[in-house]
Amino acid sequence: MSKFEQSKQKLRGSIAPIITPFTEDGSVDFETLESLINWHIESGSHGISVTGTTGEPSSLTIEERIQVIERAAKAVNGRVPFVPGTGSTNHEETLYLTKRASEIEGVDGVLIIVPYYNKPSQHALYKHFKKVADTVPNLPIIVYNIPGRTSVNLEVKTLAKLNADCPNIIGVKESNKDFEHVNRVLLECGRDFLLYSGIELLCYPMLAIGGAGYISATANVEPKKVAEVYDAWKEGDVERAANLHYELMPLNDVLFKDTNPAPLKAALGMMGRIKPILRLPMDLPTKELQDEIRAVLQHYVELDKVTAK
Repeated sequence: MSKFEQSKQKLRGSIAPIITPFTEDGSVDFETLESLINWHIESGSHGISVTGTTGEPSSLTIEERIQVIERAAKAVNGRVPFVPGTGSTNHEETLYLTKRASEIEGVDGVLIIVPYYNKPSQHALYKHFKKVADTVPNLPIIVYNIPGRTSVNLEVKTLAKLNADCPNIIGVKESNKDFEHVNRVLLECGRDFLLYSGIELLCYPMLAIGGAGYISATANVEPKKVAEVYDAWKEGDVERAANLHYELMPLNDVLFKDTNPAPLKAALGMMGRIKPILRLPMDLPTKELQDEIRAVLQHYVELDKVTAK
């Protein structure tokens, strides 16, 4: 079995996209980051990711992103797969971050977002991802398609061409509400291509069409139940998986009433797991929304019994 075939077997389930915690002076809180990673692994998350959308990568310097990846890799320590985000709106930055990640022990693959703001053509997107893949030919790559953030959709035909031409592009995270699109990903790229949901309400449905799992921001708050959806499905307990899907829906809804990860950080602050701090231009939700988050959150977590890190 080739390395990439092994990766396709390994990189499945709930890959939790961890927030980047900050201290009161705005610096990265590495101690809390390690604590969160340990909590996720103990709670059953099947994999860990950092510095993706939920990790506020555009609010971090390039060196901070590398430091977060390094510290996270050490904290994970091979207990579960580790797939950090190394994409950027800048091509050279993406190359640099990806090459650096490939040199860090414990990195099992990388998640690379479609460049945001630039709105590149499909031809340009192909050249961007092809160059990155060719630069790190031994590193598994998961493409990250999130049209709501990037203002451009990576079309299925473009992804299929990348899959055909780049052996190390083994999957895609689709934060795409077009369910016809995600069905066609597996049709055109093959049923063994790793398809992950990046939209919470599609995590369970994506499994039904052959998805490999999901990279769900809600796992930051409820890692155990988010992971259990996949576990139940894999065990053939479709009813339990569906019940968990609907049980999580109110939490999913409230956590996306403001831009991710602002509601997550508010919730984790209420849970005593982090200091709820974001870097500008991001900020915490309004008091009214925080009150709503707390009201929903108390149905999932006993807030008064959660111990701070």
